[in-house]
Order: sequence, then structure tokens, then C-alpha cells
Amino acid sequence: MYNLHAHTFLSDGNLLPSEVAVRYQDKGYSLIAITDHADYSNIKQIAKSIVEFCKRWPKDSSIKVLPGVELTHLPPEQFKPLAALARKEGIKIIIAHGETPVEPVAKDTNHLALMADIDILAHPGLISDADTQLAKKHNIFLEITSRKGHRQTNAHVIKQARKFGAKLILNNDSHTPEDIISPAELIQVGLDFGLTAAEIDKIYEDVKVFLIKREGK
Repeated sequence: MYNLHAHTFLSDGNLLPSEVAVRYQDKGYSLIAITDHADYSNIKQIAKSIVEFCKRWPKDSSIKVLPGVELTHLPPEQFKPLAALARKEGIKIIIAHGETPVEPVAKDTNHLALMADIDILAHPGLISDADTQLAKKHNIFLEITSRKGHRQTNAHVIKQARKFGAKLILNNDSHTPEDIISPAELIQVGLDFGLTAAEIDKIYEDVKVFLIKREGK
């Protein structure tokens, strides 16, 4: 069981990375990614901190922690160079903050983020046909989220992914202890927005294959 979208007080979360890991462990997860918000002002500091944290996390722990970032509210042309910089700094999971309807996200964010070396387009809002096809072409996950506000377009994202064969991912996007729901609750979010049990099984299989490849790099 995984969650690849979690925040700590390295950006706008409430908890230390250690507490985030322990709380997810207590809920029954076996792998998470710490993906704090980043732009040019802080990406090197965040990458250094989270890579060091993950390096020091006990190897025999029942939960594995991967270093990540969420590239957030960027001028869209900055996604490509910042994603490249994040990889250079040792980041394994790169999320782009997509065009959620509940925040003032710059036009063309979805499109130019999908042209960069990212892994997940978070809460992509009313994603277009063309951008859904681009996600499929570049093997980028479109996020189905449990986070209040962002989740209001989950049904649209599911419909678009079905239409064009793009991959989906279920994520918590946690910032507080209350956001850290159990794997069963996260799966229920997917079901509530229209995913079938078979589709959820496919999501978990796709993520498993992705993680094997990503951890090997």
C-alpha cells in the first residue's frame, strides 16, 4: 500500500517527515513519498533535506520513504528545467501541481508540466482531451485525490483517463494528521467517484511496476 503525495513542514504541512512516515506506517502503508511544494526559491534545500532524510531512514523499517517534490504554481515554462534539477538532486518522485479549480493556477500548467520529466500530474482539474492524451503518451499518472476541494473534479479525470487509456493514481495529498487516511479509506474515495474494483486493482499494479522502475534508477 502506497501514498506518493504527502507534505511536511518543509513546505505547508504540519508534521516532521519522521512523523509523517510513522503515521502512514500506523495506518498500514508500506511505502510513501514526501513531496513538499517547491519552486526556484527552495528546491535545492528541500531536495537536500528530504534526500538526506530518506537516506537515514531505517532500512529495516516496515515503511519505505522516497524523496519527492511537488512543483507548485510555477510559471509553466519552468516545469521542464526544475524537473531536470530535481532529478539531478536525487529526487525520485516528481509531482506537478495541476490545474485544480479551487486555486488560481496559471493557464497551460497541465500542458507544459506534461511536457516535462514528471511522474504525476496532481489534481489536474478539467483536463482537456489533448492533455489527457499527452499524459498517456508520456506515461504520466493523473491523480485521483482524497483532498477536499481538489477532489471535486475526480469524476472528470476518471472519465478522461478511460476515454484515452491514461494511467491513474490514488493519492492522499496529506498536510495534517487528519488527512492521513487508511488504504481502505483511500480506495473508497476512488469507488465513490466511480472507479470500479477492477480499475483500482489496475491502478495498484501500474504503480507497483512504476515504483520498481523508479527505485532502480
